[in-house]
Amino acid sequence: MTDRKRDTGMPTIYYIRHGETQWNAEGRLQGAQDIPLNDLGHTQAAHAGLILADLFVRDGRSATSLPFVASPLGRARATMELVRGALKLAPGDYAIDDRLREIGYGEWEGSTLVQMQAADPALFARRQVAKWTMAPPGGESYVEVQTRVSDWYHQLTGDTVAVAHGGTARALMVALGFETPESAADLAIEQGAVYVFSDGGLSKYS
Repeated sequence: MTDRKRDTGMPTIYYIRHGETQWNAEGRLQGAQDIPLNDLGHTQAAHAGLILADLFVRDGRSATSLPFVASPLGRARATMELVRGALKLAPGDYAIDDRLREIGYGEWEGSTLVQMQAADPALFARRQVAKWTMAPPGGESYVEVQTRVSDWYHQLTGDTVAVAHGGTARALMVALGFETPESAADLAIEQGAVYVFSDGGLSKYS
């Protein structure tokens, strides 16, 4: 994933996944559930803010010159506020965009992969081979998430800092041509890191 090249003009996006929650630690799917950051998640969020500060110095830009936008879910908002605190910016001065919310897992939210497989082995097996296009019961497919993050991306007017989720990161990578549905479906998105999407490529800093 790191340093994939794309040579068409595009805004630079400094993208941060929210810090860890207890459900992350337990391997539970969160989706639309509003699970708070745990202690490690707070540390990861502040660390991402320090990485972002270094990237701004490297890129010769001021943190006050960029818009900041977050998913509406609390774990993303808490991460954003810790990131902005590390940058010595007013924590609450950022926008919310519902298109950046996490992929909805429907009836699977709160379950681990082992629990999902035990509950309905046939359904679980079908989704494992069609993860990008098949939605869990009552949930979303990655194709649907890709559509809404593409819509968000195409209305950007300039470089942006975004704090959202692992699922939306994967969808954005596919939407912008850095990954394929096959390569992105199970791609680990690191917490406490900054992913930089730009016309020079996709790079991760941690």
